[in-house]
Amino acid sequence: MSSPLPSAPPPPPVPASAAIATAAAFPASSVLDLAPVIPVVVVEDAADAVPLARALVAGGLPAIEVTLRTPAAPDALRALAAEVPDAVVGAGTVITPEQVREVVAAGARFLVSPGWTDVLLESMRTSGVPFLPGVSTVSEVVALLERGVREMKFFPALAAGGTPYLKAIAGPLPQARFCPTGGIGPDSAPDYLALPNVACVGGSWMLPADAVAARDWARIERLARAAAGLSAGGTSR
Repeated sequence: MSSPLPSAPPPPPVPASAAIATAAAFPASSVLDLAPVIPVVVVEDAADAVPLARALVAGGLPAIEVTLRTPAAPDALRALAAEVPDAVVGAGTVITPEQVREVVAAGARFLVSPGWTDVLLESMRTSGVPFLPGVSTVSEVVALLERGVREMKFFPALAAGGTPYLKAIAGPLPQARFCPTGGIGPDSAPDYLALPNVACVGGSWMLPADAVAARDWARIERLARAAAGLSAGGTSR
């Protein structure tokens, strides 16, 4: 496992000439190796972001993906960057260069996209922070490998073929590592984690809507702790 990421604020965007060196020193693998699960968080109220993230970190899930699916997401990222230094907070559902610039300025320490284009990939590559571009086909994986990207998000995992699909491509494409996300829960996560090309999984099952609505952070911490203990075969790590 890589050493935990530093708690200092992320660096500002860097020119393309320096981005390759930055990526080598601060790779996406540093994020993937922090825990078996990356919580995928949809923040409806920015005021909930800090206690929610503290519950996840206390439960053993320090890498947190805040999706850009709600207007509250940028404020949530800023709050977490300022108030939860033990969290490694990233931005998900990043689909434009403008969003890349916005979330890095807000304090995102890694980027996740549901898919990728050359324009988006270049923006993420030169952002100065680790990134996970989304893939769902072999051709997309090969195209990213050609571009020097080895860590990827597999999305939507269940709909795109799940564990049988990832197992099938592990042989011809062993150099690719994935964080499958989409349709994964505590019962299926160990099956994904058992695959040699899966570093971790993304999911939101430790954030049930009723617990978030009730601000039951203790329950979320318990669910996060259970998720942090998952490993191949469902045994605790």
